[in-house]
Amino acid sequence: MSLRLGDIAPDFEADTTQGRVRFHEWLGTSWGMLFSHPADFTPVCTTELGRTALLKDEFGQRNVKVIAVSVDDLDSHNRWTPDIKDVTGSEVNFPIIADADRTVATLYDMIHPNASEKATVRSVFVIGPDKKIKLTLTYPASTGRNFNELLRVIDSLQLTADYQVATPADWQDGEDVIVTPAVANDQLDAKFPKGVTFVKPYLRTTPQPNK
Repeated sequence: MSLRLGDIAPDFEADTTQGRVRFHEWLGTSWGMLFSHPADFTPVCTTELGRTALLKDEFGQRNVKVIAVSVDDLDSHNRWTPDIKDVTGSEVNFPIIADADRTVATLYDMIHPNASEKATVRSVFVIGPDKKIKLTLTYPASTGRNFNELLRVIDSLQLTADYQVATPADWQDGEDVIVTPAVANDQLDAKFPKGVTFVKPYLRTTPQPNK
């Protein structure tokens, strides 16, 4: 059965380019982003891992640990990472899991037979400090991921985990948010001292509470 939002992210132990890790222990109290790439020495993946490395500070500011995985072995990863730096100018500064036996790929249902019998699709799992899956995304091998969008989603996930709000379409960090229906009108002043705007009886907005 495929993983669903709210499921505990499967734990595993694996070798990586930064040593052996036990996933849950490695995450600790941080948020995590586990993302797969179809294969080493492929063009789109090279740009993606370079972009991830370039965004190290952005992920760090959000307390997000990033870890990549493909079904290649550790030697292949170590031979590939210099290419990533050469092409993108970014030193790979996060672990890449060696998953030649497909243990992680199978746990996270990253191999889709309709796309490939052997290679992983471009899967993304954002995992909270409670080790539960907060977001899943799957891209085809031909489409590189938008990492600015992944950061935007993480901003939304972290905000909505702490406050009774939701984020509207195309929301960006710093913009107004939506008060969830669970908050009664007589609670608004206490919960949202910056004020609430009634757009419709069921659509109430407020300035972002953590800004």
